[in-house]
Amino acid sequence: MTLRHFQIFVAVCDTMNMTAAAQSLFMSQSAVSQAVAELERYYDVRLFERLSRKLYRTRAGEKLLSYARHMLGMNAEIEKDMKALREYSVMRIGASVTVGASVLPKLAAAFMRQHPETRIEVVEDNTRQVEQLILQDGVDIGLVEGETTSLDVVCRPFMQDELVLVCGKQHRFGRLTKIAPHELENEAFIIREKGSGTRKTFEDVMTAHGLSWKATWTCNNADTIKMAVAENLGVSVISKRSAENEIASGLLSVVTVDSVRFERTFKIIHHKNKYLTGPMHAFMDFCAAAPAGT
Repeated sequence: MTLRHFQIFVAVCDTMNMTAAAQSLFMSQSAVSQAVAELERYYDVRLFERLSRKLYRTRAGEKLLSYARHMLGMNAEIEKDMKALREYSVMRIGASVTVGASVLPKLAAAFMRQHPETRIEVVEDNTRQVEQLILQDGVDIGLVEGETTSLDVVCRPFMQDELVLVCGKQHRFGRLTKIAPHELENEAFIIREKGSGTRKTFEDVMTAHGLSWKATWTCNNADTIKMAVAENLGVSVISKRSAENEIASGLLSVVTVDSVRFERTFKIIHHKNKYLTGPMHAFMDFCAAAPAGT
């Protein structure tokens, strides 16, 4: 089997349509079909089920897709490295929103001062999407606050984080030093979207304490949450790091919930089959050694 076979196979998987795959590769549909058939004959498995003129990946197809993506990714890395040995190395980092806003800028700047030969490219999204980028070789390393689910992803803890309940200056909680957990059940929560590590931590802690809750606003960034909370549209549980300026200025108030702690661990993730370069290892070690207050 050749790399071309795997390129064609991945294109078919991405489009789930032979014609669309052929168009994206500037090939004929018959050539694409032949390449897939050759793969199936070579491995003696069915890679796709063809039902009602639609394609569906089989279990074997799913497995081969994972290998094929990494083979093509490795080949691309080889080509890039061999053709550009004199150029600076590039490290692609995926960061979940809280890490990307509150932690990564300082880490990246400090690392690049020590390693000026390394260029860092960053994609910011929620934990679920960063995990998908890792699985599809869209990034080399991820820094996330939530839990990953794939067995192909290796996780390494690197920093503790505390979430806090925040409210606006005019909210009734703002005049209290501590509230009972059941009082949370009467509040309107402004929360992150599904797939966010912040939301998952919040949900898990609430469930563990047998507390119900209702969301009136769901958004995909901390800035919107802080603005909405400051306008007394609801309360939220967010990373203390991401709200430290608003807390210090008095725009938001932190409210202690009796016997309830929202805590989590930031993690470095990468694909188990990922070839980690020297700079990647150095960056992961740098993150793991960073002070807790970074």
